[in-house]
Amino acid sequence: MYKVMLIDDEDNLHEAIEKLLVQNGYEFCGAKDGESGLAILADEKPDLLLLDVMLPGINGFDLCHRIREEGRRIPIIFLSAKCDIVDKSIGFKAGGDDYVTKPFNATELLLRIEANIRRHKDTIEFARCCNREGVARIGELEVHFDEYQVLVGGEPVTLTTKEFEIVAFLASNPGKVFTRNQIQEYIWGKGEADVKTNSITVFVRKIREKIEENPSEPKYLLTVQRVGYKMTDAL
Repeated sequence: MYKVMLIDDEDNLHEAIEKLLVQNGYEFCGAKDGESGLAILADEKPDLLLLDVMLPGINGFDLCHRIREEGRRIPIIFLSAKCDIVDKSIGFKAGGDDYVTKPFNATELLLRIEANIRRHKDTIEFARCCNREGVARIGELEVHFDEYQVLVGGEPVTLTTKEFEIVAFLASNPGKVFTRNQIQEYIWGKGEADVKTNSITVFVRKIREKIEENPSEPKYLLTVQRVGYKMTDAL
């Protein structure tokens, strides 16, 4: 089940959209201004955001920009009474993924939500991996998702943020093989020009030096020749 969040200051719109989403199999959460919206976004970790442009305090465009600056890749659909190309251009440049003009048809909104979830499915799945709570255990390797910590044999391992995110992503999908390009996209996003696929090889080497007893003969983070990497699902 996917969770959709609405940030809009209209009470009746909250009621209508919540009813529409719940009836169609979605979870719902909402906020009525930007500042509380940021806090709820961090707590609820929705899969998609419906964002009104005209909000009290910080407007939707600036809020979207802040969300992107924080590194959040959640799909964002703007809701606005304005339909001119200037507003749409500002929205897309701020980091929005889609734009729906008020008043909108309920069926069209659902179709836009479905299309954006389908288009950004990999991003959503990665965010869910990073937002996981609890612990993944593989042999003596423990990945504490909500604490951003890795233990080996009960001892903490010092990883950089990106190193942890790679370990967390692979540990969330044990046994599944990912190419270097896929890992790059999941960690940095598409179109990141300053990140090359050989950087993934360097990250993997550094991670192995920290979590493997013998980095040249890894038992956790495995190479699949001519394909990519995976986290073992059994020792």
